[in-house]
Amino acid sequence: MNSALPFDDIRDLLANLPQADAQAAARVRTLFDKAEKPHGSLGRIEEVAAWLAAWSGRAPPFVRRPLVALFAGNHGVMRNGIVPGEMSSTARAVELCAAGGAAINQICIAHDLGLKVFDLALDIPTGDITREAALSERDCAATMAFGMEAVADGTDLLCLGALGAGNATVAAALLAALFGGRSADWVGASEDDATTARRAEAVDAALAFHGNHLKEPLEALRRVGGREFAAIAGAILAARTQKVPVLIGGRVAFAAAAVLHAANPAALDHCLLAGVPALAAYRQAAARIGLNPLLDLGIDHDEGVGAGLAAGIVKAAALCSSGMAAAVREH
Repeated sequence: MNSALPFDDIRDLLANLPQADAQAAARVRTLFDKAEKPHGSLGRIEEVAAWLAAWSGRAPPFVRRPLVALFAGNHGVMRNGIVPGEMSSTARAVELCAAGGAAINQICIAHDLGLKVFDLALDIPTGDITREAALSERDCAATMAFGMEAVADGTDLLCLGALGAGNATVAAALLAALFGGRSADWVGASEDDATTARRAEAVDAALAFHGNHLKEPLEALRRVGGREFAAIAGAILAARTQKVPVLIGGRVAFAAAAVLHAANPAALDHCLLAGVPALAAYRQAAARIGLNPLLDLGIDHDEGVGAGLAAGIVKAAALCSSGMAAAVREH
């Protein structure tokens, strides 16, 4: 970051977002119209293919280097008893992914997806959001810049997820700051009533402590977010600048995306939402920002599972458009 204020460069990127290739999308729609099938009979598959063309600039589109990027972080708010386990469970989740034993590993095998896990200083938890900011502006901006590295190796479809004990409560605080509503609406049910109550109390305490500072989206991100939230926001922004389509899945990625949308309503045009938890607040928020989930499988597992599953649909949509295009040319 080269400017006087760390967030200035982020705001500059948000103010100068690349636009979609409307001609590429139109060519894909034309290919489907010419194919030997009833008009619109493939439903959202046709729109997914057009979206992929618009943001890759290729018609028909293809997916050759899909990547699931998981960002792992720890949170000081864990000190409030919001999760029955210990903070060390985040490191164990990272190790499980490395060993190939997590659900996302199996999904990556099924859909031929690459997988990278980014360890975001797990030995240094963020500040306890109920009594201090999670991150300084400098640290938040630097973590966003680190997240931008997710597209550095030339992926052409980015699937986002997160690992982190307690991050569902942090997501609840961040989304409550952005959209309003009761803390209980965002927290949802947990293992027991006492834990659910502690989570809601932590969200309420964070909102009360940070007050009006949460009205500015990037300030809300640094104050009541966390490193994986900042990194995912950076990854989404970098993907936009490099015209890489993005799949968002899970509470953390959704909250990070919502921050960017609050800063610029066009910031998520290159994104599709894999799915959201079965909570009314999440579904209503998704509708407000114009994201219609691809999947409704009752998934509330934040480790990239939803985005990885949705990648299979996107890859199939790309193949449908290219295969039908070949058939049209043969005729």
